[in-house]
Amino acid sequence: MKSVFVTVGTTSFDELIAAAGSPPALKALQSCGYQKLVLQVGRGSLPQPSSSPAVAVEVFRFKDSLAEDLQSADLVISHAGAGSCLETLEKGKPLIVVINDKLMDNHQLELAKQLHKDGCVLYCSCSTLVETLQSMDLSALKPFPPGQPEKFASFLDKVFGLQ
Repeated sequence: MKSVFVTVGTTSFDELIAAAGSPPALKALQSCGYQKLVLQVGRGSLPQPSSSPAVAVEVFRFKDSLAEDLQSADLVISHAGAGSCLETLEKGKPLIVVINDKLMDNHQLELAKQLHKDGCVLYCSCSTLVETLQSMDLSALKPFPPGQPEKFASFLDKVFGLQ
């Protein structure tokens, strides 16, 4: 069963959860062959997910580890937190990074843009998530170099202007 895992990490990002569980998003996921959507909502509101006969929806707040959810996912949709992005990319999973444009100092946008420029992720906002799902070509994504945390640290230093 092809599945999508949506994560907001330890934060709340209700707009992402609502966008990912919306009827148009479920329709786009179904047309791509996905049959299961797992929403990790963190500190956010528990949604009333749209019901879809073709896409089963599961919701939870936190787990000790998201490793199992990430491993079983065929696609991950995540907020642009560095930890969530790195953990997903290290597992070799296709990743759509969704920017929270309501944040004041939006380092997440810089991170997503750089990872996209490197060919590792697709990125969008909540308002363009459905369009991204409809037009995505996951085969074009490049794998993130495994086991090189110093490269990621150096990358983050560049993004945050420390280098």
